[in-house]
Amino acid sequence: MFMLERERIDSTFKKVKGQTANFLTLINLSLGTLALLFMISGDLKLGFILIFLAGLFDRFDGMVARKLNIESEFGKQLDSLCDLISFGIAPAFLIYQVVLHQFGVPGMIFTIIFIVCGAIRLARFNITEFTGSFVGMPITLAGCLMAAGYLTVDLVPGFLYMFLTFGLSVLMISTITIEKR
Repeated sequence: MFMLERERIDSTFKKVKGQTANFLTLINLSLGTLALLFMISGDLKLGFILIFLAGLFDRFDGMVARKLNIESEFGKQLDSLCDLISFGIAPAFLIYQVVLHQFGVPGMIFTIIFIVCGAIRLARFNITEFTGSFVGMPITLAGCLMAAGYLTVDLVPGFLYMFLTFGLSVLMISTITIEKR
């Protein structure tokens, strides 16, 4: 009887351990979604903060997966889907709400370009073998840089955010290599 209980506990522990990184990834997604919901409600500052909190969880999920040796194809795909929300859609929407909306259709187009390039970047990452360096700027970095633009909105002319958005978009789909740290 004791052995049966111990085996059940060991099996449960292994299942929980195996999903730890995915749980952190889902927290990333939840924070990115909350950022969008708060931004829709007009609380752009909290949306900005939540994007950066999502970045912390995105950093931790990969570290935990490697540390516990629980990396999986499912986890890689889940991470990319969550990153598109937290670091593609949420930062683009933040900058659109803060400044790009004033440019009408061109502001919308630049917002969409950022999201599309982020999706391309993530899809390319998912089908290539990782060699220790990223090809193109990672969407997490691009999204956090985009969101950081929120801090300078009163200091920088609005039209420059179209250049920021386009520049980060191009960097995500470029072939530059960035060493992973």
